[in-house]
Amino acid sequence: MGVLGAMARNLDALVGPGMMLLYPLYASMRAIESPTTLDDQQWLTYWVLYSLITLFELSCWKVLQWLPFWPYVKLVFCMWLVLPFFNGAAYIYANIVRKYVKVGSYVSSNHPESHRKVLQMMSLDARKSVEMYIEKYGEDAFDRVVKAAEKEAKKH
Repeated sequence: MGVLGAMARNLDALVGPGMMLLYPLYASMRAIESPTTLDDQQWLTYWVLYSLITLFELSCWKVLQWLPFWPYVKLVFCMWLVLPFFNGAAYIYANIVRKYVKVGSYVSSNHPESHRKVLQMMSLDARKSVEMYIEKYGEDAFDRVVKAAEKEAKKH
């Protein structure tokens, strides 16, 4: 078991840097260049969580050095955060961060108060789309859409 045993014992050192740093760096650069903000959310959240893990490790290194399984726990958790199959970072953002952290979102003061309230309830991508719609078709068209949606909601 010489070589295989050594590889198994050092799996975190062999796979870790690529899984926790190289791939996220590459994916983050791709996210910067993509037109959607959904992947930005995934990778910004990943880097925040990775930073918190690193701070935790730096703060608790004396305890962690006594836990031989810590590097593997960290590797598995980071793989869950990173791998597109799981998108763990986006999951944590959507199900934990977004619920407990109210981040103020800027909506242009060019819109009437009633429109600003509606726009603030939307995700950033939806807000951008609606603002482009308003720019193209005007505030009146947006009023008609909102009124139609309210009327439809009252039916159900």
